[in-house]
Amino acid sequence: MRILQVHTRYRQPGGEDAVVRAERAALERTGHEVAQHIEENPTARLRAAAALGGSVWNPMSARRVVDAVDAARPDVAHVHNTWFASSPSVLSALRRRRVPVVMTVHNYRLVCANSLFLRDDTPCEKCLDRGTWPAVQHRCYRGSRATSAIAAAGIAVHRKLGTWARFVDRFIVLSRFARERLVRAGLPAERLVLGSNFVEDPGPRSTTPSTSGDVLFVGRLSSEKGAHVLLDAWRTAAPRGLHLDVIGDGPDRVRLEQDAPPGVAFLGRRPAAEVMSRLLRARALVIPSVWYEGQPVTALEGLAAGVPLVLSGIGGLPEVLGGRDAGWVSAPNRSDALARSLELLADDTVVDDRGAHARERYLEAFTPPAAVARLEAVYAAARGADPS
Repeated sequence: MRILQVHTRYRQPGGEDAVVRAERAALERTGHEVAQHIEENPTARLRAAAALGGSVWNPMSARRVVDAVDAARPDVAHVHNTWFASSPSVLSALRRRRVPVVMTVHNYRLVCANSLFLRDDTPCEKCLDRGTWPAVQHRCYRGSRATSAIAAAGIAVHRKLGTWARFVDRFIVLSRFARERLVRAGLPAERLVLGSNFVEDPGPRSTTPSTSGDVLFVGRLSSEKGAHVLLDAWRTAAPRGLHLDVIGDGPDRVRLEQDAPPGVAFLGRRPAAEVMSRLLRARALVIPSVWYEGQPVTALEGLAAGVPLVLSGIGGLPEVLGGRDAGWVSAPNRSDALARSLELLADDTVVDDRGAHARERYLEAFTPPAAVARLEAVYAAARGADPS
């Protein structure tokens, strides 16, 4: 099968960019041909402002996608991110060329101006049911009323026009939680297919989690990821014999380092291979997000490494465990609840048992072969859809 990936890279590399690369590699290993049409979100202020201004409908991006289709002649297009330099115009261009379209919905950008359903570190769904004016009122996109108005206008226009339903044959969503909200937003339920991310298999670990005193946080140091909640919980729990390594960088790093309790080290960004090596030697991985996470790749890496997860019970995060005892789920944005989960890490037997369940969960659901099989099924369904 010939597949055209359509994606707009984020200005700061993130999980979606990694997913696009990983899917291409896995599909090509299975014998598929994968071409890419990648746009870049500009970083220079004037160019970024111009691109943002065209985010509702960018005819130049549409023309570039048409050129990509004519060159690759794909059987199906797989769209990931169109914000903001591409715009939904690329979907119309694909339909004009009668290319079936699959779109992975990685976040809530189709409904929410900041894509997170988050305001003041608290989940907010006002724009889901009331229209997009609250996003402008509360300056939800980058703290600016002007840029929030642009983002909100795009959402309102395309919900009114039914752009997503008209031009996308199948949507891949990463959790039942996300699916329910997208249906409420008006996307056609029959086209919303549960899918998943995946990670490469690092192989079984050589030591059990209980032999380690390393607890890890891996992620962007910004408020939605909940590192501040974790530090407060660590201060309260003060787990004896354990230490917390914080891997990642972001706008909150300086403040978090200044406020960190004893036993916490900030390691900054580390290469992917080093992160996996540390996971394979870790006792636990903590993901204390306060926004409606979908299916973070970091969580899947933890499962693959056979390390138990300590998760916020928010969004799609609990679904990552698949009902297995592969970790603990605590109330989101509650440092006291998270502290109680951290205290449970003292039990070596339980830690090892949950680490074994984590590895089983990975092998069950998040390997490359499993992911490719799901993608092939979605592509086949999209090709069978009526491209009217």
